Amino acid sequence: MNRSFPQPPVALTIAGSDSGGGAGIQADLHTFAAHGVHGTSVVTAVTAQNTRGVSAAETIAEPLVRAQLDAVLGDFDVAAVKTGMLGGDELLAVVAEYGQEDRLPNLVIDPVMVTTTGDALFAGDPAAYLGRLGPFATILTPNLIETGQLLGREIGSAAEMREAARALATYGPRAVLVKGGHAADEERSVDVLWCDGQMLDLAAPRVDTRNDHGTGCTLASAIAARLALGHPLPQAVAGAKTYVTEALKAAAGWRLGSGPGPVHHHHGRKSAAL
Repeated sequence: MNRSFPQPPVALTIAGSDSGGGAGIQADLHTFAAHGVHGTSVVTAVTAQNTRGVSAAETIAEPLVRAQLDAVLGDFDVAAVKTGMLGGDELLAVVAEYGQEDRLPNLVIDPVMVTTTGDALFAGDPAAYLGRLGPFATILTPNLIETGQLLGREIGSAAEMREAARALATYGPRAVLVKGGHAADEERSVDVLWCDGQMLDLAAPRVDTRNDHGTGCTLASAIAARLALGHPLPQAVAGAKTYVTEALKAAAGWRLGSGPGPVHHHHGRKSAAL
């Protein structure tokens, strides 16, 4: 007897390709699938990348990015959108245009500017993220380094994270999640969420692992997946943080590559075919 499966919601990632499979489009699609969401994609850049870093990168031409957007949005009922690497001001402007036309629902903005190994991934003006995409974002999810670049000052303490979240929220997003994964606290990973005028601290035990490549992409795409599934925004963020924490734990013993490896995106699932 054939099993009947419910139709999944659709999410879209607008991001760069990571040839090592740990971050970018690859991490986003893994995360969508792990949540039972159908993933669609618009590739903005191709990188030659592994766990040691990025050796080459090339941004996709603006007409082809537009063509991908029109192909997906013209055929699929997209319920949530996540952005990652946009490369520079030109593609930032393209995404802002589609946001202004109200074609990017539940927009999760992950302002990807630099990798965990220190490689720059954005050649434009960091402040342009706020002016161009802030008004259309459901949530903005910068880490401490990106938050500092967006605001032009160093962010470190919990008080500075809260102040930064309030400052970023003035540019229009409904919510701001300042991620504290790079903070010095050795026991806890604390993120600060400003949402609908309320400030929340989201804490989780820090996982002892070198395999944290793509955690920012994974968290943002998990939020988008949960929004596509209809979760309220605060619960989507909290659930996504729990998902990433468990993905870090599940991959702690892996040795995929010689540098920081990927997390285990499918830690909670096993195919019936295996």
